Formats: sequence, C-alpha cells, structure tokens
Amino acid sequence: MNPIITCEELIGFAGPVILVDVRHSLTDPTAGIMAYAQGHLPGAAFLSVDEELSGEQTPGNGGRHPLPSAEAFAQQLAELGATEDTLLVAYDDHGGLFASRFWWLARWIGHLPVAVLDGGLRAWVESGGPLKTDEFKAAKAGEMAVGPSLCPRWDLKMIEAWVAASSHPEVAMLVDARASNRFRGEVEPIDPVAGHIPGSINRPYLSNLNEQGRFKTPSALRDEFTALLGEADPTSVVHSCGSGISACHNLLAMEAAGLAGSALYPGSWSEWCGRASPAS
Repeated sequence: MNPIITCEELIGFAGPVILVDVRHSLTDPTAGIMAYAQGHLPGAAFLSVDEELSGEQTPGNGGRHPLPSAEAFAQQLAELGATEDTLLVAYDDHGGLFASRFWWLARWIGHLPVAVLDGGLRAWVESGGPLKTDEFKAAKAGEMAVGPSLCPRWDLKMIEAWVAASSHPEVAMLVDARASNRFRGEVEPIDPVAGHIPGSINRPYLSNLNEQGRFKTPSALRDEFTALLGEADPTSVVHSCGSGISACHNLLAMEAAGLAGSALYPGSWSEWCGRASPAS
C-alpha cells in the first residue's frame, strides 16, 4: 500500500477510515491538543506524540521518545474503533514529521492499511476541506491484535556492536534525519550533547519535501536515496534522528520510493549520547 495519501484520494476512499491528528511541538507539549481543539479534519481523533505515540523508558527502549508497548498501541487504536481492515490516516502540520511516527508504529504492530496525509492540515485547507472543533467519539469499539511486525528495529546494543565493528557499510548504513548543523554538532537545541553516532551519514528529513511542503515524487525520492546509499540494499539501511521521530520520515519516503525494508533505531541520538561514555 502507498504510505502517502492525497486529500483527493482520502475524500474518494470508500472503505472504513479513521483520521488521526498528531500535531505536536517538541518545545511545547500542549501545542498539539490546543491546535486540535481550535480546528481539525472532520471526525479526526487526537493522539499525543508524548503519550500515546511514546512509552516508558526501559532497558533497550530509551531516548526521549521510547516506543509504547505494541499491545498498548494496538489497544489505543482499538479504542478509536479500528479493526484490521480500517485505513488509518495520520496528519500533522509539520510536513508529515509526526504523522510518519504514527505510520511506523502502526506498521510495527503489523497493521498494513495506514498512510500519511500528504501536505497535512495545510493541504486539506487549501483543497477547500472544512475544519471542525467537535471532540472525537468512536462509533463503536474496534478490535486490533498485534500481528507480525512489518517494520524492523535496531536497539542500542545493535548500534554499539555496529560502531565497535568500525561501522561496516556492508552490514548496515545508518542514516540520520536531523538537520545538517545538528548532525555536524554545530548546534544542539534539545539533547545535552552535540554530534552524531560514529559512522552515520546525514539525510535531513526536509529533503523529502518539495517547496509546497508535500512529498517529492516517488521517482525523485528514489533517485535521491539511491545517490545517497549507492548499491546498499534497503534492508541494510537503519534510520536514526534525535529520538525516533524524523527518522520515520526518511523511512516512509524510502517506502514511497519503492525502497522498502529499512529499520528504525528508535532511541537514536538522544539514547546514544546519554550513555556513560558517549562518542560523537
């Protein structure tokens, strides 16, 4: 299934669909729910990046946005009324930055019909779509079981082993989705240490978007990622960022380009730099 859906395709979709508003600000945890209350797509539910799209830190599940448990996330979707046949469509107002995290989580628990709304709230408004202020109410409870994961993940021990082995590109390529100045360690507005995981390369997630804030064409994305990764098989690519958010954007862009099978390192730089003896 195409991981990106346009407003026109969404309007014309005939099957069961649930819209999920995941607007968020990394500097203001209340910004998303406040924006939702002021206006959202008709019938959309709201899920918080800090709460429903994240979980508790545990050994092997660290960083600023640890993964929720697969069971907890599946239950959250069921409470929205979702079943295994429901198309889930997430949107935000940051070019799909946070919506891509939702997409990855749904795929991670084995749910295939999930997509990100191309252009998000802005595209919806520009297409003439209305906004509503009513609260979401599920028509009825759904049923969602955790199935075989459609998205592989790496943990800290796997990254440490890869770095210790001199970051062999034949084993994996680690792609960092943060802005280039953060990757180079020139600035670090969020985490306590600046820099990047040794051996990683940089592909800022904003490179996936055109001037209108929508995803580039699949062919353009394929050309750009192929130029970056060379002959590397997509299944040997691991994506990271600051805390496992923007990395999902690169993962989704590769999927849209037909380069499927890459992994996510959810802990990313925030977990790596929090080790006792971080390397930069």
